[in-house]
Amino acid sequence: MFNRKSIYALNKKDPDAIVYMDANEVIVRLTREDFASEEEFLKWKSWSDGNYRTEDNQDVVEGKHNTSIDDLPEAALSIPAIDVVMERQHEKSERRRMASTMVSQIRDKLTETQFRRLWMYYVGGMTVDEIGEKEGVSHQATSLSITTAIRKIKKYF
Repeated sequence: MFNRKSIYALNKKDPDAIVYMDANEVIVRLTREDFASEEEFLKWKSWSDGNYRTEDNQDVVEGKHNTSIDDLPEAALSIPAIDVVMERQHEKSERRRMASTMVSQIRDKLTETQFRRLWMYYVGGMTVDEIGEKEGVSHQATSLSITTAIRKIKKYF
């Protein structure tokens, strides 16, 4: 079986014929004798050369802008079913809801200062010294506040 580029090459290399592939993928060669006149042959030969060239150029452009499936990792080809996607979204939503509930419950058990400092420490990634400096309190006061907050959380959860 020939691809379009091969047909283009065959047609271009044979100046005395128009080469094309029929619907059954059989290569057909029309010669000057198959046309009523030399003018008609040249007209169709010019058209076929131009047409195959245009198709070949389009194939080149398309090839540069597409990736072969063979080049993709298998994971990229596996598309989850809609029920799997919906289940994942539901689970993600449920985790967010549970996390939000947990944060609210923790907040209820702590003082505003303890919650703020604990949040800055664990979520904000700040050090005890950075928190103390930001709030204008000593390292010891900040550390004690965070430690007390952790004990309260462990007691209730």
